[in-house]
Parts: sequence; structure tokens; C-alpha cells
Amino acid sequence: MLLIKYKIIMKKILVLITLSTFLFTFQVIQEQENDKEMKTIFGNKQNSNGGYGDIIFGYTQLDGKDAFIGGIKGGWLINHSVTLGLAGFGFINDISSSGPDGEYRTNLAGGYGGLLVEPVIAPNFPVHVTFPIIIGAGGISYYEDYWNSDNSSYPPGYYDGYLDSDAFFLFEPGMEIELNIVHFFRIAVGGSYRYTSDINLIDYNEDLLRNFNAYFTLNFGKF
Repeated sequence: MLLIKYKIIMKKILVLITLSTFLFTFQVIQEQENDKEMKTIFGNKQNSNGGYGDIIFGYTQLDGKDAFIGGIKGGWLINHSVTLGLAGFGFINDISSSGPDGEYRTNLAGGYGGLLVEPVIAPNFPVHVTFPIIIGAGGISYYEDYWNSDNSSYPPGYYDGYLDSDAFFLFEPGMEIELNIVHFFRIAVGGSYRYTSDINLIDYNEDLLRNFNAYFTLNFGKF
């Protein structure tokens, strides 16, 4: 009888020890998760909510021709997980063709900007992914440069002139692979798709600006 009571007591003690061990282990893991430092390639540093600014260099195409796109973006980084801010970009291409009286060069140039929302996946890892989304508006202009040949009906010289322009609304989702270099500096490579309302320019299609971007980003701030 005493042996049976002893076994029952020992089983209860074992259950309590197992439960206490589980709770203690869970608490340790939770505290480690809360105190987790952001990992970088060259040293680690714990961070809180902050903000940052980006310098962006990119490539796109306008009307099937190569174009440069550059810009800036930045904002408030909330709990390392999502950014709310603003973004702005400018673009230009260079199209060449020959005319009867000389050489023509037509350029498309413009810019756009708006609200930035950028979720961040696994920000504490040295390499992680972000998904920037830009919602805004912009404008585009169509210019022509002309070089008169010596045998034209006009005096030789260089002329330029405005031909047309239009405004548009924009929605641009993207994805970036970002590297934490040090606690105040990151670099990223990524791409996005620029979707706009219809563009009304002489000589061009309405979907002129709807295309992919590829870009490289320098990112400075408190993360």
C-alpha cells in the first residue's frame, strides 16, 4: 500500500518537473526572441523603430528603347517590419532617327512619385526580402532635337522643341533582395512593374510607360 502511494507521488512530482522544465524552456526562447539582435555582415547591433533614405539607380525601357531611371525613397520603419513613406523617380531615354534635312533626336522624359508602403520579410537576417509598393502620379514630356545639315533649307545649327506631354496615375509593386552591411547601411537589388493610366502622346501608344524596372539601391538610416 505504501509502495503504491509512493509511486503515485513520484509520478506527480515527475509531471510537475516536466511541466516546469517546459515552461522554463519556453520562457527562455521567448526572451531570446525578444532580445534578438539584427544580424549584419560586419557586426551586429540591436535596433528599434527608425527611418531611412534610399538612393536608386535603375534601368527600364520606354517604347522599347533603353532608358535610365533614378530616384529616392524613404520613410518611417515601424518595428523593423514595414515602412511608410514617400518615393520619387525621374526617367529619360534617347531615340535617334534620320530626317530629310538632317538628324533628329527625340527624347521622352518625366517623373513620378507618391506614397510608399514597403513590408519587410525576416529583417533580422543579413539577407532578406522587401516588397515596396508605390501609389502616386506623374508626368511625361516628348521633346525633339534637330541638327540641320549644311544643305538644308534652314541655316546650319541645333534646335530643340517641345512636342507633347501628359499626366498619369501610377501603381508600382516591386521586390528587393536587401543585404544588411552594417547597422546604418544596406544595399539592395530589385525590380518592379510600373503600371500607369493611359498615356496620350502623339506618335506613342497608351501603354508607353507600362514596363518593368531593374535597379540598385543604396540605403542609409536607422533600422
